[in-house]
Amino acid sequence: MIKVTNLTKKIGDVNALNDLSFSAQNGKITGLLGPNGAGKTTCLRTVFGLLKADKGIAEIDGIDVAKNPMAAKQNLGLFPDPCGLYERLTPREYITFFAQLSGMSEVAAKEATAKVLEKLSMDDIADRRCQGFSQGQRMKTALAQAVVHNPSNIILDEPTRGLDVMSTRILRELLLLLKAQGHCVLFSSHVMQEVAALCDHVVIMANGKVVAEGSVESLCERTGKDSLEEAFIDLIGSDEGIAA
Repeated sequence: MIKVTNLTKKIGDVNALNDLSFSAQNGKITGLLGPNGAGKTTCLRTVFGLLKADKGIAEIDGIDVAKNPMAAKQNLGLFPDPCGLYERLTPREYITFFAQLSGMSEVAAKEATAKVLEKLSMDDIADRRCQGFSQGQRMKTALAQAVVHNPSNIILDEPTRGLDVMSTRILRELLLLLKAQGHCVLFSSHVMQEVAALCDHVVIMANGKVVAEGSVESLCERTGKDSLEEAFIDLIGSDEGIAA
């Protein structure tokens, strides 16, 4: 479970996070939805410990990220940019390397790598160099690296950015698999169709704060709109929206 409470972060003269509070539950996919500049990436970077909040608390399974960052990161996986893979390494080598960085012994890292390769159906590419991989193969390798230490929580920042239709479909299937396995999945996006197709819970952000949250159906019902896109426009267009 990921929980943020009253997060505030000022970057320069901009209030990137403005008393932000929400939670993402285990076994569910939670989407941060908002226009560019809403604070989505700042929020995720703060949750992962890459940024330090001016005020407020970010917790991973009850662990305060600011007070105990190493323990928090043991329960957290971050989906990296698939284009940034070390192309001279095979997926098995790449994933094992990051497993050891997470604190696993060499033996444990190799065992965990074998398990995640099997879970994500990657045995056919496990020992090929990443150079020349398709976008879908890169994405699987990146996701395997994020979950090899079996974190209960996964964070993704606009994961489908730049992906083609087939790669996007593969990623959706992988995220649904993680959800079915009981993981807490939190990702940011400004793509309505993506959020509507995947998310059990949607947190709509604007100007660094929560404007509204709930299921896609409840947000549409609340605004009297037929689609998430219409509900989103209605909610961020009003300063009176409050978290449900």
